Amino acid sequence: MAGKPILHYVKARGRMESIRWLLAAAGVEFEEKFIETPDDLEDLRKDGSLMFQQVPMVEIDGMKLVQSRAILNYIATKYNLYGKDIKERALIDMYTEGMADLYDMIMMLPLCPPNEKDAKIAMIKERITTRYFPAFEKVLKSHGQDYLVGNKLSRADIFLVELLYCVDEFDPSLLANFSLLKGLKARISNLPTVKKFLQPGSQRQPPIDEKTLGKLKKIFTLQ
Repeated sequence: MAGKPILHYVKARGRMESIRWLLAAAGVEFEEKFIETPDDLEDLRKDGSLMFQQVPMVEIDGMKLVQSRAILNYIATKYNLYGKDIKERALIDMYTEGMADLYDMIMMLPLCPPNEKDAKIAMIKERITTRYFPAFEKVLKSHGQDYLVGNKLSRADIFLVELLYCVDEFDPSLLANFSLLKGLKARISNLPTVKKFLQPGSQRQPPIDEKTLGKLKKIFTLQ
């Protein structure tokens, strides 16, 4: 029997958090080996584990997978969270790419220069309420089903709910006018596997703080 997937990343959300969400939602137990120092990262590079010298990296089914989209595609396919045919997969990809655009804006905000932060926050809020949330609200309204694609749980639903929680931390008022998104969030959050992941003490990582940001800069030798 294959062992648990092993996740190699820093102790933070970053590019690994969506992988954690997807595995958890699929009911897959996983282990984590956290990169705590620059030497830990260098060891992975030297032993050939990182094809492009970057993390995240996931050991699964005898492979050492890198590149977050490749990892997510593999997990989604393996656990039947990637649609039933090529058309559904295309929709799932299209939706998740849009989510990733917004997620990256929020994720990179802590690196924004202080004198630019207020303008960046205003821009993100504007994009959320006029571009991204209306688009996904429209998808749900167009077919009246419980899930984004094929009336079945997919990686798109899981990623959207992860994003909704991030936005809620960012500004809880932004979701107020999107009733269908709020309904989706409630439905997915009540799935037993997701509900477990949302409990305190799970492998879900908290929002980044200044202390964690400083540690990450040292690991990745950011200036």
